[in-house]
Amino acid sequence: MLIIPDKIKQYLPDEGYRLDQIGMSDSSVLLFRDRILKVQKNTKEAENEYRMMEWLHDRLPVPKVYARELQDNMSFLLMSKCPGEMACAEKYMSNPVLQTELLAQGLKSLWKTNISGCPSDQRLRFKLEEARFNVEHNLVDVENTEPGTFGENGFADPQALLSWLYENQPEEEPVLSHGDFCMPNLFFDDGEIHFIDLGRAGIADKWCDIALCYRSLTHNYDGSYGGRSYPGADANLLFQKLGLAPDWEKIRYYILLDELF
Repeated sequence: MLIIPDKIKQYLPDEGYRLDQIGMSDSSVLLFRDRILKVQKNTKEAENEYRMMEWLHDRLPVPKVYARELQDNMSFLLMSKCPGEMACAEKYMSNPVLQTELLAQGLKSLWKTNISGCPSDQRLRFKLEEARFNVEHNLVDVENTEPGTFGENGFADPQALLSWLYENQPEEEPVLSHGDFCMPNLFFDDGEIHFIDLGRAGIADKWCDIALCYRSLTHNYDGSYGGRSYPGADANLLFQKLGLAPDWEKIRYYILLDELF
């Protein structure tokens, strides 16, 4: 049974709520009419999400934090509800040109943000150490990875992948990174992009977000996440909207890195 701290209760509206069933995180998300309560273990990511939301509140469209409380090693984060619809809503899935235009706009808004004073550094020298921790403590879910990452034609195990990642680090182009730039974490509202789930946000290579966005588009278009497929929709539209040629080596690298989280 979920016991909500009194400090949080005083900010909760006197109404019912429903549980969010979308996404792949281990948190519980309670949806109220105009606010959201996110409950999760008090991990490094939970701490970073709160810190980054506070830092970004006057820099980018992110939820407003009403209160945060720790109880029994659990983090209770109460925040405002983002307006608009998820980037993977049907109105955008059925219009890939508009969808990729808005996704590109969201990426560019991150890159334009001044990273001076950013409280979170997610560059590889730190990220790989977190990946090492996950590998050494058997926290990698090898069943929830891309086909081919592990097995006969892939890496033997997470340790082998970690070694490869250390040996093949690309040169980084540091920008403000969302860290999990997947469509359920982005809301579109009349042309404005709102960002949620900021536990991995911080300074990182711009291609980290591009890679995860490309993967999210690909799997949403081909129906891998259990929804309908969209034949003819092409994730490569993203590069056209960004005005960038795809760096496939970096895209592969950051998708592989994400397998260890």
